[in-house]
Amino acid sequence: MGEKGLLIVVSGPSGAGKGTVCQEYLNSNSETFLSVSMTTRLPRRGEIDGVDYYFTDIDSFKGLVDEGGFLEYARVYDNYYGTPKNIVRENLLKGKDVLLEIDIQGALQVKERFEEGVFIFIVPPTMEELKNRIVGRGTETAEELLKRFKSSYEELNFITRYNYLVVNDNVKDASDRIKSIIIAEKCRVDRNKNFYRRLREGVCDDISFFG
Repeated sequence: MGEKGLLIVVSGPSGAGKGTVCQEYLNSNSETFLSVSMTTRLPRRGEIDGVDYYFTDIDSFKGLVDEGGFLEYARVYDNYYGTPKNIVRENLLKGKDVLLEIDIQGALQVKERFEEGVFIFIVPPTMEELKNRIVGRGTETAEELLKRFKSSYEELNFITRYNYLVVNDNVKDASDRIKSIIIAEKCRVDRNKNFYRRLREGVCDDISFFG
């Protein structure tokens, strides 16, 4: 039915488990293209160019910014991160769905440029569970944990800027909910105008259809 792929943008507060949910979704929907971000930071041990990130230098990155080559980008400390527009566009035109797992700031930039995307906000079942997940990482000081928790709480205010809310109470169930959302989106009339037009034209051109 639909000829273009869907741009699926997934984000949510730290500790919501959005990365795990997205990986579960990709494991069972291998035809979906995972968009890889571009960054100016140096590769870490084991990271592969084009798989984990597209690694580039600052001048090249800024050149793409000037050309409008990113769907979204941001500076994080001393490094830049962004979503290359051409790669996303090429896959959408091929009919592939494209998944972006990005932060809220980036998602809102994408929404300004690509309103027809499907924007999904992942949340934990309770704030207590969110706290447990953040603490469970065991990699941060008490002060850092408090700062991250407060930041996650504030990020919940952006839920209304998204199309869908998915509660991550169980990773597989959350992944299945995203799949249901995508199926429903692909059945929307406004995403199938060409199919609808061809269907009408086919009936009108073949008068024998009426007997």
